[in-house]
Amino acid sequence: MYNILICDDERDIVSALKIYLQGEGYGIYAAYNGSEALEILRTRKIHCVLMDIMMPVVDGISALSELRSFTNVPVIFLTAKSEDVDKIVGLNLGADDYITKPFNPIELIARVKSHIRRYVMLGSVPESPDSLRIGGVEINDNDRTAFVDGEPIKLTAKEYEILHFLMSNAGIVFSPAEIYRKVWGNVPIGVDNAIAVHIRHLREKIEIDPAEPRYLKVVWGRGYKFDKGEK
Repeated sequence: MYNILICDDERDIVSALKIYLQGEGYGIYAAYNGSEALEILRTRKIHCVLMDIMMPVVDGISALSELRSFTNVPVIFLTAKSEDVDKIVGLNLGADDYITKPFNPIELIARVKSHIRRYVMLGSVPESPDSLRIGGVEINDNDRTAFVDGEPIKLTAKEYEILHFLMSNAGIVFSPAEIYRKVWGNVPIGVDNAIAVHIRHLREKIEIDPAEPRYLKVVWGRGYKFDKGEK
């Protein structure tokens, strides 16, 4: 999963951007001043930064100057029309792009995709063959970690194995017995309830609304599947 850091002291703007970008499958981190943004950049894997210029504590220009000492992550400034001088200063300091408020969500998403694609192609973010991402859910088989919208979640060993199996075969329906055989290696009597319990626990951890799951779907009379999210 690619993670985006949104940094703006206007919380409504952060919330709106989060909705737009999570809808595209990105993990989101939020900061409300440059100091918070720098802390996240030092401790998290970020693939693109959307940063306001005028902020309290540490402004966007100062944060950019600092972050360029330890990362080449693409930075897109969110600017007001009156900040032309700051745009020029930011670009000279290493900003990759800017977009003027109020912004067009379609244009902003296109810019984000373009900069992340370039960042990855240049080798700054090597793709891992052990990583699997569908929508906002990502698992890494190397260290058996799981993330939802960029945030780590804790799974038991069996929960991870069930999730890995279903994600690796996304769109395919498996009966409880088939899931049990894959994960436990045998099929005792009465596996339906055991699998139902594990699926319920997984939904509680990866779904926004477990009662209306986006990912882990039941196909009545047949079993379960991890939905690809394709229209």
